[in-house]
Amino acid sequence: MGGERVEGRRAVTELLTAGRRRVRTVWFAAGRSADLTELADDATRRGIPVQHVTREELDDLAATEVPQGVVADADPIEPTGVETLLATPRAFLVALDGVTDPQNLGAIVRVAETAGATGIVLPRHRAARITPAVTKAAAGAIEYLPIATAAGIPSVIIQAGRADVWTIGLEADGDVTIDELAVADRPLMLVFGSEGRGLSRLARERCDVVARIPMRGHVASLNVGAAAAIACATVARLRTGSL
Repeated sequence: MGGERVEGRRAVTELLTAGRRRVRTVWFAAGRSADLTELADDATRRGIPVQHVTREELDDLAATEVPQGVVADADPIEPTGVETLLATPRAFLVALDGVTDPQNLGAIVRVAETAGATGIVLPRHRAARITPAVTKAAAGAIEYLPIATAAGIPSVIIQAGRADVWTIGLEADGDVTIDELAVADRPLMLVFGSEGRGLSRLARERCDVVARIPMRGHVASLNVGAAAAIACATVARLRTGSL
């Protein structure tokens, strides 16, 4: 699944705090700030090998443009089975039907986790992988949110129906607004399409309902990251009574 290289202060902090993956090495740039000194001390206390390098050496190690003075190497993220996610009591899942931009994927993982989602489902092909850019954009959320992969999201929607998980596709021309849905006490899966083309035909046809986000301004559309943030926050509010 990927996720071995983790870059950025928040992402590395949550990697160590979660303690769910073995961390092989953490590199720190010379001349670091007080918060990075604390992070280095924390890694040392946990018995994780720490290496101090120049800023130029850290930049050479990093895959992202701004690693914020710290890069970690860890075991890959362990995937969860789709069946396990669908069987979660009061499941609140997010499925991405072909999101290809790493920043969008990382942002969606972050907003889903903070909204209380119980898992995320990614297709194995023609979609963004868990790269260093994704782990950095997720800001540590990737350490807590279970992730499953599947051959295709349309097949996952069929599985969801068999598991009595309600599937809600998000499109600009959806039949109802998402805040009109009765989502308070039922397991559900939000399904988002790719950048540009949105939901695939099969995914849209197989969702139980296709909903839209109310648009009250002049701009007619949102990118998938922003749409996911609004939709996840709306579901969280409807399920808990508050943001």
